[in-house]
Amino acid sequence: MIVDFHSHTCESDGTLVPQALADFMAERKVEVYSISDHDSLAAYGKFDPGAGARVVTGIEINTTWQDNEVHVLGYRLPLDDAAFNDLVARNRDARRIRIGQVVDKLRATGYGITMADVERECANDAALGRPHVAKALIRLGAFSDVDAVFRTLLTRGKPAYVPSIHISPAQAIDAIHAAGGVAVLAHPGRLRTPLLIDELAQQLDGLEVFYPRHDADDIARFRALAATYGLAMTAGADFHDIRYNARGVGMEVEPEDVRAFLDLIGA
Repeated sequence: MIVDFHSHTCESDGTLVPQALADFMAERKVEVYSISDHDSLAAYGKFDPGAGARVVTGIEINTTWQDNEVHVLGYRLPLDDAAFNDLVARNRDARRIRIGQVVDKLRATGYGITMADVERECANDAALGRPHVAKALIRLGAFSDVDAVFRTLLTRGKPAYVPSIHISPAQAIDAIHAAGGVAVLAHPGRLRTPLLIDELAQQLDGLEVFYPRHDADDIARFRALAATYGLAMTAGADFHDIRYNARGVGMEVEPEDVRAFLDLIGA
């Protein structure tokens, strides 16, 4: 079956409007999916998934753990939970502070970029992120692609890198559960400290085992960890922009591999 529990629109750092992403899911024949914008549920209510598709509310919460950036996915969330919405609003505020500091560093390095340039790359009140900075630099003619901006300026140890200042993974998981949702650790293969999986396992509900940057060895390792800790396995393409995610949306998986997760989210 084809599923996708990890994708982004222009409500965070993706390029497509919510309806265009939903149309792309339909074109790819994705059977069950979530839009999981960073620190935002704003895409929901802005698209019609079309006949046959099942959609589960989702979000990707950026968190910080021992100077590591860790992403926690939340599913089956209500759109009107005041406490949860307040938490993600605080995270969006922290994002804006961080991006302002990134812009200051870029200007000090000699790039003629302003906060207004960055804001032009996102929707109104979208969750600002480093991809918006990268796209602004491309529009200004300083670079040709997003990856080059990150490699040169925005990753750890580079001139415009600023550490994230978000809530902790445990706080994000607690907030997801308090809202009645399901908490999953995103793309564990990208963690700088894989031991975090062991630390969070008792709080988590699932692990994103199937992911474009996970090779066969990664999948086998995370499949074993999911079995050890009793975590449901999920799959997500982490789509942002067809120029940089050429494989598009949707992950083809064996139904039994995601059955436990589908049961958790009522799909």
